[in-house]
Amino acid sequence: MNTVSISVAPAAASSAGMNTRRVIGAYIAEARSECLRYMRAPGFMLPIILFPTMFYLLFGIVMGRSAGADTTRYLLVSYGVFGVMSPGLFGFGVSLALERDGGLLTYKRALPMPPGAYLLGKMLMAMVAAAMVILLLLAMGLALGHVPLSWQQAALLLLTGVLGVLPFCALGMLVGTLIKGQGAPGMLNLVYLPMSFLSGLWIPLNMLPKLLQQIAPLWPSYHLHQLGLAASGMEHGSVIRHSAVLLGFAAIFFLIAVRRLRRYG
Repeated sequence: MNTVSISVAPAAASSAGMNTRRVIGAYIAEARSECLRYMRAPGFMLPIILFPTMFYLLFGIVMGRSAGADTTRYLLVSYGVFGVMSPGLFGFGVSLALERDGGLLTYKRALPMPPGAYLLGKMLMAMVAAAMVILLLLAMGLALGHVPLSWQQAALLLLTGVLGVLPFCALGMLVGTLIKGQGAPGMLNLVYLPMSFLSGLWIPLNMLPKLLQQIAPLWPSYHLHQLGLAASGMEHGSVIRHSAVLLGFAAIFFLIAVRRLRRYG
């Protein structure tokens, strides 16, 4: 115990004494490290990119073309939200659970680096992955599906996806603090897939039973879907209300997760 306290204390003191330039450099270095680590892991990136793009190609472009441009545009938003959820939940939740089990999180705490750099790096990694998913779907929708989107709507949809991944980062972070590494993928799938279905990402909400329509606002994916539809010009609901709900989800999940990390590591 004495050895641990001696090794961690200088690290904490060193981090606290870092000047602003070194602190910013530490954040940038950690973010770059996280992004490179995941971009070089095909087992992580390929499913995140391929699943929403393959589903959109099959159901949105090949099968949805005969249903009209609105259907292709609706499914572009739906599979965009479906794809954005994945890097937040799995990139954050599974890796955090595994790194807690393997002791990497404890090791990073002992390093002379700002304590928030680790979490910020993972968030930026998820935002980069979300941007890649949305850009690929937009390219497919515009080139193959001839989706009627202006460049302003496409930019808004991209921005919605990049920022919309953050509530799912917070949710993944919370699950990562609750579940061991081996059980995290299964638990996150139990969250990811039912939430996608219940939010109207696979089947429009008006085709679901009345009860499921009424409880849809309970899921953050529903609110992100509504923001995506508004960005693409298909809905004219309250953008402020849906944004506030997502911000509330992110804050609650994040605060609970940070509290658990501080208490249990």
